[in-house]
Amino acid sequence: MTNEATDAGEKKAALSLQWQMLAGFLTGLIVGLIVYMTAPDARWVDSVTTYVTGPIGQIFLRLLFMLVIPLLVSALIVGIAEMGELRSLRRVGVRTLVYTLIVSGIAVAVSLLLVNLLRPGGGVDPAQAQALLADAGQGAKAILDRGGETPSGMEALLNIIPQNIVRAMADNDILAVMVFALFFGIGLVLVQTKETQLLLSAMEGLFEVTMRLMGIVIRIAPVAIACFMFNLAAQFGWDLLIRLSAYVGVVLLALGLQMFGVYSLLIAFLARRSPLRFFAAVQEASVMAFATASSNATLPTAIRVAEDNLRLPRRIARFVLTIGATANQNGTAMFEGITVIFLAQFFGVDLSLSQQLMVMLVCILGGVGTAGVPAGSLPVVAMILGMVGVPPEGIGLVLGVDRFLDMCRTALNVTGDLVAATVISAGEDDGRQAAQA
Repeated sequence: MTNEATDAGEKKAALSLQWQMLAGFLTGLIVGLIVYMTAPDARWVDSVTTYVTGPIGQIFLRLLFMLVIPLLVSALIVGIAEMGELRSLRRVGVRTLVYTLIVSGIAVAVSLLLVNLLRPGGGVDPAQAQALLADAGQGAKAILDRGGETPSGMEALLNIIPQNIVRAMADNDILAVMVFALFFGIGLVLVQTKETQLLLSAMEGLFEVTMRLMGIVIRIAPVAIACFMFNLAAQFGWDLLIRLSAYVGVVLLALGLQMFGVYSLLIAFLARRSPLRFFAAVQEASVMAFATASSNATLPTAIRVAEDNLRLPRRIARFVLTIGATANQNGTAMFEGITVIFLAQFFGVDLSLSQQLMVMLVCILGGVGTAGVPAGSLPVVAMILGMVGVPPEGIGLVLGVDRFLDMCRTALNVTGDLVAATVISAGEDDGRQAAQA
């Protein structure tokens, strides 16, 4: 009863926070639009943004950046290491990892293609965008001033392997840090001793502590969102609403293509099942994911649906779905990719093909390491923005609609986990039949 009461209290608090974030978004937007229409050039507006709203937003971002590296490292290491936790499922773990990376790559590629074709963030006055870019937070300035030109080609490929992991962390080189975490997790899979189990437990503890601290930081998000939106609306006015609507449309289109296009093909050709029957069978889990916006909270329902409705083998379903709640998050990876490119378009930051490929890789690995809780992708998006020289405070532009998009992408994440379990189960059946023959 105590655990149930605690879970209920946490869900209620999370829902209350989402409404507070929406209220902050609307408050900042409305006040900013009023200022834009009545006093666009008043000196007091500059004073407010310089000494009040700007610093509050920067404090929020700095707290996120402070926690994002330990959060991603611990989450990615634990997510990879758990795939080898059960020796009898080692083969299933490898297949699950390969499947996750390939399907996540397809998801991010679809997202980048759509956002580049439709350009929801394009058309903003370049002078205004550059003015705001010049006033960007210290995180983005440090990225722009640190390395000069962005490396490309073979140099960019070599740079994802860090020579010094401490320096990579200090430089916020998130892709290099993720590659280190990926190899470290594989090392924990290969070395099964008491000492490595203690190390894995320490990583799990680091993840839990960081998540708790992140929850504390997120509590000031409503105030930070109001400040972000005031700054943006006071400068961009009604054009902000138009671009925001276009952004939401592109995200929903990408999620829909992945859900009913890519997943249908995977079910039909790899699992050899009817896509219509599959979606009917997993409807309960998808609705639960949409309502809670949490892959972890939906996990018990997803397991029951897999075993009772889809008739998947228990050992495979539980393994794949448990790992998938953290590692197989296609919707999150798509959201991160679209958001980064949209904000780059909005602020007039031209990203080269190599930079977009780097964003794609980070989103794929970020999908593996992102916590399966509401707003779990927020730190990753903020960090990627800093990597590519986009003002990190621009994330405030999308936070107001994040609750709805979070619900949609979580439904895609959970459905994708069930697709993965179905495909992996079909592959295991084929392998067993071939061995018997």
